[in-house]
Amino acid sequence: MNVGKTLFAQVMEFVPWTSFARIVQRYRGNAGMRTLSCAEQFRAMAFAQLTWRESLRDIEASLSANATKLYAMGFRSAVRRSTLADANESRDWRIWSDLAALLIRRARRLYASEPLAVELDNTVYALDSSTIDLCLSLFDWAPFRSTKAAIKLHTLLDLRGAIPAFIHISDGKLHDVNVLDMLKFEPGAFYVMDRGYVDFARLYALHQAAAFFVTRAKSPMDARRVYSAPTDRTSGVICDQRVMLNGYYSARKYPEQLRRIRFKDPESGKTLVFLTNNTALPALTICALYKSRWQVELFFKWIKQHLRIKHFLGTSENAAKTQVWCAVATYVLIAIVKKELQLDASLYTCLQILSVSVFEKTELSCALRPDESRIETADTANQLNLFSF
Repeated sequence: MNVGKTLFAQVMEFVPWTSFARIVQRYRGNAGMRTLSCAEQFRAMAFAQLTWRESLRDIEASLSANATKLYAMGFRSAVRRSTLADANESRDWRIWSDLAALLIRRARRLYASEPLAVELDNTVYALDSSTIDLCLSLFDWAPFRSTKAAIKLHTLLDLRGAIPAFIHISDGKLHDVNVLDMLKFEPGAFYVMDRGYVDFARLYALHQAAAFFVTRAKSPMDARRVYSAPTDRTSGVICDQRVMLNGYYSARKYPEQLRRIRFKDPESGKTLVFLTNNTALPALTICALYKSRWQVELFFKWIKQHLRIKHFLGTSENAAKTQVWCAVATYVLIAIVKKELQLDASLYTCLQILSVSVFEKTELSCALRPDESRIETADTANQLNLFSF
């Protein structure tokens, strides 16, 4: 039982503190810092995420207003904004990326048996990026355009549970396709991505790794038809073909056959052309796999709306990456809490409850099992059906 513990303290119990201590030791995170340990820094940053604090002053004021509860929450003393700012600036951001990776591995194991929208036993990943605009004069380390700066979150999302399996933070100029060079492709897994990732040399490397890709074809596409499979046009599938690339350089980069599927979306009336190296799945399943890619865009929309990464607490590269990784770690931590406690409430609802009740002393599982009819709103329903897992 957790009688007498705040909800925040109970959430923090799901952090693997022993493993985190080894990460801190690896980067000498606590060296030279006497008043705010790495564990306390993460608690402060997680508190800011869960309660939607917008600034260092806001974090300091909120914690100071509950000074009598700080020790029970894991703080040895009040958190000063100058101390937290210094920690975010100076402590290696890889401490938080490694913590996030640790939590992600745990979350993916928990959600491994989650069903997909498509009946498929394989792992399915969606790859995409999202740009966060910044002020060029303050964030000159993240060039994007002549008048503004930006960072990009390149994310590989495991669609079982919508857990990020890979995240890379870059400046705004890095082209999406370069991220394919950073991935270690998993044999048998599907990688679903938009046409911005179409680079035939990189797609062939994915193919040689015994993985599968599903993407949209760029227009125009110089290819010749080798074979056409019979299709039922009433299903929306116009054609299902095997093609070879015609261009001299393209053909050298991808010397084998590709599968090209032309599909007319009955809802929008648009005709879409998909490319894949998988020849076994039905054409409609390939189309459904590409449709599932929108989950990664919903993930970006959701994380921007409900985690604090649009307003940065520091302007250096280290401070910005620290904040993003702490936000990701907090998101995955709540996903773990939800699964471990077998909660039916959506992730949005869990965060909504915690945002206004972190200082309450009640059983966490009881607090996060509300009467859904009183809490869920029309806006909630629109947030993410994706996160009702």
